Amino acid sequence: MPYLDNKVIWITGASSGIGEALAMELANLKGVKLILSSRRKEELERVKGNCTPSVQPNIKILPLDLAQEQTLKLSVEVAVQFFGHIDILVNNGGISQRSLAKETALSVDRQLMEVDYFGTVALTKYLLPHFLKRKSGHFVTVSSVMGLIGTPYRSGYAAAKHALHGFFDSLRAELWKESKSIYVTLICPGWIRTNVTLNALTGDGSKLNEMDKTTDRGLSPKTCAIKIISAMQRRKDEAYIGGLKEVGGVYLKRFFPLMFARAVRKMAVR
Repeated sequence: MPYLDNKVIWITGASSGIGEALAMELANLKGVKLILSSRRKEELERVKGNCTPSVQPNIKILPLDLAQEQTLKLSVEVAVQFFGHIDILVNNGGISQRSLAKETALSVDRQLMEVDYFGTVALTKYLLPHFLKRKSGHFVTVSSVMGLIGTPYRSGYAAAKHALHGFFDSLRAELWKESKSIYVTLICPGWIRTNVTLNALTGDGSKLNEMDKTTDRGLSPKTCAIKIISAMQRRKDEAYIGGLKEVGGVYLKRFFPLMFARAVRKMAVR
C-alpha cells in the first residue's frame, strides 16, 4: 500500500501557490483526508471547492496566522479533533523578501523570522507530543534552496530558511532515538511560478507587488507539488526541486564554495 494512502495531512499556506497545488494533488490520493490552513478563509474555501466534489467531505478548513504564536497551540488541538489524529504536517506557510540588506529595516528581518521560522517551529512543537504519543508522524517542511545558499536581495529570507534547516536537522536526529516511524523531510524549491514575489516584503515592509523574471520562468506549482509528493512517499530527508541553475547552485556551494561565492555576485536573481 502506498505510504500516503489514507493519511490525514495538514497543509499550511494552502490558499495559493505550492500549498494549493499540493492540496489539489493530495486530495486525489486514496483515502487521504486534508486540513487546509492559511490566513485567508475565503481562499481556502475556494481551494476546497476546486477539488473533486466526492473528496470535499474529507477536507477541513482551519484558518491560522503563523505570526500569532499564542494562537497556534489551540490550532493544533482543533486540527487533531477534525479526524481524531494527524499523520503528516506540511509546513508550507511563509513570506519572502526582495530588498538589499542595507535597505532592509530590522523590523522586516524580525517579521520574516517570526513567520518563516518561529511560526513553523511553534506549530511543529505543539504537534510533536501527538506524534510521540502515537509513535508515528511526518514533518514535511517547505524550505527553499535559500536555506542552503544565499543570494542578493534575500538576506532575511535566507536567514530564516537556514534557521529551519538547523532546527529540523536536529529534530530529525533526536526523533530517531524516540521512534523510527517519525520522519522529517525538508523540501527545497528553487524558482516556482507562484505569487511569492508579488507578496514579498521590501525594505520598509511593504509588498513588492511585481513578478520577477526568474520566478516567472520557474516550474509550475503542479510540477513542484508532484515532486514534493514523491519525496514524501519516499520519506526523503531532503529534496531539491527546480531548474539546473538554482539546484546546481546548491551543489556548487557544497563542493566548490569559492567558485560559488564568486558566481553568486553576478547571479541574476530578479
